[in-house]
Amino acid sequence: MSSQLIALSDALADATQSAAASTVAVHTESRGSSSGVIWRAGVIVTGEHTLRRDEEIHVTLPDGRVVPATLAGRDPSTDIAVLKCAEAAATPAPFGDAAALKPGAITLVVGRTRASGPVAALGVVSLTTAERHTWTGASLAPYIRLDIGLQPTAAGGAVIDAHSRIVGIASPRFGRFGVTAIPAATVTAVVETLLQKGHIPHGYLGVGLQPVRLPDAIRQSLHRDAKTAAIVLEVEPDGPAHNAGLVIGDILVAFAGQQVARLEDIHAQLHGASIGKPLALQFVRGGAVQETSITVGERKSGGK
Repeated sequence: MSSQLIALSDALADATQSAAASTVAVHTESRGSSSGVIWRAGVIVTGEHTLRRDEEIHVTLPDGRVVPATLAGRDPSTDIAVLKCAEAAATPAPFGDAAALKPGAITLVVGRTRASGPVAALGVVSLTTAERHTWTGASLAPYIRLDIGLQPTAAGGAVIDAHSRIVGIASPRFGRFGVTAIPAATVTAVVETLLQKGHIPHGYLGVGLQPVRLPDAIRQSLHRDAKTAAIVLEVEPDGPAHNAGLVIGDILVAFAGQQVARLEDIHAQLHGASIGKPLALQFVRGGAVQETSITVGERKSGGK
């Protein structure tokens, strides 16, 4: 083995050990575990989809102790859950800028198992975009896909850049191939909200929608290239859409000043900051284009 490869191997091992000092194993069942990251003293971040229940949660700390943790909140849309654990007092690893990652950059996912200790997976960044909305409606900015084979025990582990800085946490939930790095800035924002409120507010219109092809005449009159929009199939009584006068059969073509071509275009506007605000809505009814405004409500469970 050449001296360069030996040096690289040693550097990766050092980076793994450094990051492992901030990782824990999270277990809610008698067997198996996932990983978590000590985000700050007393606060652990893990993958939301890995938590089998909200109670009787334990974590294995870097020093091997198994201690209880309590759930502060979970956000399925970003696959982030936040745990409180007073014994998790280790100083977290430094954070890096996820936006600085480029395709081809070397990354490590570092996690921990409850029995064997630290685990690591080496790979590269395969794709980066400035922003992308996931199928859950969450906005990840930047969106980073990693070409890494992720063990189930490492889900929720720390994504480390070449300078041993945490740039996010690893989630297999948002793509059929590879792993998504939930950016550290997104994680921090979700952590703060969950610690304060216990949940992430999401906007709500009170409608059931389905993609629909726009008639060519309407599309041309609107001067738009997109061939699809969203048709209203259901209106919840006394919901925001009902109060705005929408009815079944209306076709939404623009929302908050943005064209509606996919359902994701609606979801993208229903973030927490939109709740309680009137947003412009353009729709087609009976072949005529109409405009109104709709005041976004807060989603309790389900709905769009």
